[in-house]
Amino acid sequence: MAKEKSLIVIKKITIAGGGHHGGSWKVALADFMTAMMAFFLVMWLLNQTEQTKKAVSDYFSTPSVIEYNFQNFGVELTLEKLFLDLVNEPLKAMQSFMEPIDRTPNLLDMGSAKVVAAQLADQLGDYAKNVSITPDGFDFDIPDNVLFERGSSNPIPSFIEIMDKVKGVTTGLEEAEIKINSALFVQTVPDMQNETAKKVAAQRLDLVTKKIQSSLEHNTVSVNGSINVREKKGEFDPSKLVGFIKISIRQKEVRTDGKPVRKLDTLFGDSRADMNVYDNFVQQLSNSKKKKSK
Repeated sequence: MAKEKSLIVIKKITIAGGGHHGGSWKVALADFMTAMMAFFLVMWLLNQTEQTKKAVSDYFSTPSVIEYNFQNFGVELTLEKLFLDLVNEPLKAMQSFMEPIDRTPNLLDMGSAKVVAAQLADQLGDYAKNVSITPDGFDFDIPDNVLFERGSSNPIPSFIEIMDKVKGVTTGLEEAEIKINSALFVQTVPDMQNETAKKVAAQRLDLVTKKIQSSLEHNTVSVNGSINVREKKGEFDPSKLVGFIKISIRQKEVRTDGKPVRKLDTLFGDSRADMNVYDNFVQQLSNSKKKKSK
């Protein structure tokens, strides 16, 4: 009988580490830290005054700058403004995502000339004439027949409504100069005398200037005024002579802190020093309102 061979068994023992567990502990830690932060934030709020609690509540309840732009200017203009902001002021642009609107927007800080035109159209509509937008600021005229009685400085009912719209444009300005010019024809005042016309123009200027000055939110804005009295020559129809209140708004050359100001620019469309896009937006706004009314 053959001798049976013995079976040799070799046993290998491998010792392996516990591994990193896929990093799931990091997720758990992040959740725990978030919960702790929320807990301590609530504890801090409970110990604050009513004024502080209201301020925190307003921060989370008011719309952000980006939300405001989308609601007021449309997607294309908001994207243009956002792109220009990211190119020119990246840190400020990122901050605007979270910054709630608790003040009137500064039009000269929008960075986009088309956004300014859209806001002017939204605020003033057909009341504003001869609108001009340049990299340094913008100008517009308001006919005197929608503000005052003919040949006098007595406001008519629409004066308050229109001036409230003008204040919507000027209230939030910073580091700016506002120039107001009151112009009318001598032939529109009752006695057709130059001195009377100058007096009426000055009174009108005073009314408009005080309205704008009283609404300004920042003390870095200067307001100056002047009058322009003209006499019409030749044959004409006196009833068709219309004066105006001209408002010119420009950025200051240098900010109070010494930093240079940011110019108004354009991304979509032709880039020109004088961009007459206002009438376009007035027409679009008018068409939009007609569609909504149907």
